[in-house]
Amino acid sequence: LRCFRTDRVYIATTRFVEAELGDYYVSPPVLDYQAIYNQSTEATPLVFLLSPGADPASDIFKLAAKLGMDKKLKFMALGQGQGPIAAAMLDMGSQRGHWVMLQNCHLLPSWLKTLEKLLLQLTRPHADFRLWLTTEPTNKFPIGILQRSIKVVTEPPNGLRLNMMASYSKVSEEMLQRCPHPAFRSCVFVLGFLHAVVQERRKYGKVGWNVRYDFNDSDFRVSLMLLDAYLTKAFDNNDPMIPWDTLRYLTGEVMYGGRVTDDLDRRVLGTYLNEYFGDFLFDTFQPFHFFKNAEVDYRVPPRGHRDIYVSTIQSMPTINSPEVFGLHANAEINYLTNASKKLWADLLDLQPRSAVASGEMSREQYIDKIATDILSKMPISFDVNRIKKEAEGESSPTFIVLVQELFRWEQLCARMSRTLKELRRAIAGEVGMSTELDALGTNLYNGQLPDMWRKLTPQTQKMLGPWMVFFLRRYSQYKGWVEEGEPKVIWLSGLHIPETYTAALVQTTCRKYKWALDKSTLYTSLTKMMSEDEVLQRPDDGCYVQGLFMEGAAFDVERSVLVRQQPKVLVQELPIMQIIPIELSKLKLQGTIRVPIYVTQDRRNAMGVGLMMEADVRTVDHPSHWILQGVAIALNIDT
Repeated sequence: LRCFRTDRVYIATTRFVEAELGDYYVSPPVLDYQAIYNQSTEATPLVFLLSPGADPASDIFKLAAKLGMDKKLKFMALGQGQGPIAAAMLDMGSQRGHWVMLQNCHLLPSWLKTLEKLLLQLTRPHADFRLWLTTEPTNKFPIGILQRSIKVVTEPPNGLRLNMMASYSKVSEEMLQRCPHPAFRSCVFVLGFLHAVVQERRKYGKVGWNVRYDFNDSDFRVSLMLLDAYLTKAFDNNDPMIPWDTLRYLTGEVMYGGRVTDDLDRRVLGTYLNEYFGDFLFDTFQPFHFFKNAEVDYRVPPRGHRDIYVSTIQSMPTINSPEVFGLHANAEINYLTNASKKLWADLLDLQPRSAVASGEMSREQYIDKIATDILSKMPISFDVNRIKKEAEGESSPTFIVLVQELFRWEQLCARMSRTLKELRRAIAGEVGMSTELDALGTNLYNGQLPDMWRKLTPQTQKMLGPWMVFFLRRYSQYKGWVEEGEPKVIWLSGLHIPETYTAALVQTTCRKYKWALDKSTLYTSLTKMMSEDEVLQRPDDGCYVQGLFMEGAAFDVERSVLVRQQPKVLVQELPIMQIIPIELSKLKLQGTIRVPIYVTQDRRNAMGVGLMMEADVRTVDHPSHWILQGVAIALNIDT
């Protein structure tokens, strides 16, 4: 199975364990905080190892209230300068029998050694004293504290069913009875489903969310309180209308949306709220389904006791298709392949080590051979000053972009040549091997793009082999641009900063037609031409672009519309795209969706780096379908 379908190993392993040993061994237990407390003593700290989406604080607060310690619970989040305050809190708590909770210990690693000493000095603490610590996994956490503590791993459940069970473990029948509105119980179930979906979507990488957000139990808990408050108010006022707009805004924009920093991720979250929250939940003529196919049916159960909702959750399958979350089935191939690779890597780490006979070529000889090969392929330098002088008087925005690109290109080539020559000399023993040269040799040996070159090259995820092809193709485009003029079809991936070229196009057109620059924009249209040879000449305004790749959807060239991907086809090369500058007031679009164009498949990071522009693509389906599918266009891919 590993040879033919690596992505299926993870699921097959899970099903094998489930079939041979039972469901118990693949379902992480819901933490019983009372049982954890019963195992602890005043001299035994409780250390909670955090992971994204898990927050034990609310459960500790509930336990304190249950045991009558809520007035004696003292807590604080550690950070710079908080050490002395935490020490004073610890000293007072040990004497008076308080519960002391220090959160985010990983943010103040320098003080943890002091904490270890303080714990050793506690000779006779009060019998009611308990120390609760929360931290992310870190190698700076003192071994002394770990050895004497109870370690608890808190991680979000894996899978829709386990996620919803974790949410419903915090919802009691008494809580459901507090709100008299007949829609409340169904809305709680929908909220639990939404909470599970936004967390599960994270595991599909950049197709799921551009940024990995830490949605946790506090989002669900506060959203539940808002739902209770607004539905109770509507019931008391005899208002037959449920305030869906308010609930969608508070849940999607404030609670969950408060964590979302990326605009396109916010669009995904807003789509979920529009798809899940509305009067259609209670339409008896056309029943609502989260997802339905021949095998499963995710729906809201009929109104009733909490046990009805719990039994519905328990009847859900352990493993879910990404289609449940609005994604294509292809989305899980990348996720499962990475999970399988990690599984095998962990198994290999557990194997006993054995010596391996060395090959015919030593490591140094191999690195020297690679360096020599790259040096032999280095192109001839451009005389940028001569190019500027020959074009004296031409100050078109696109020519300025070319000059800036050539300056950056020459910087990259100079660094490559210098570092490779120094590396060869270091291997020969003529000069010392510095840390930077050693890192360069390691990168070449592993087939990776060296870090010291990466800063001067366009953003990419390619390994060294594909990157050299990419590098030489960039040179061909620059050479053709210098000798023959602006290319009739531009390869945006080969530009260091492609945004500058599209901005130059807008400037050129605005000068030509005397438009206001701030009232102009770009319109895109995918043609039916797949090759540069089919293009006869450059367009009068704008440009043609080649080398674009779509993921999350496919494009039907004949009909010029978005269609669903074929199974196991993750990326599709698009036909040539025409980019046309246009006045904003004249742009009237119908039946299209704005698809983001990213520089790489890594899409955009938390700092907003990576998005180039948005393209207009025709669709016959509702835009929400493609938004949830995570459709995007990339300028270059890994291969």
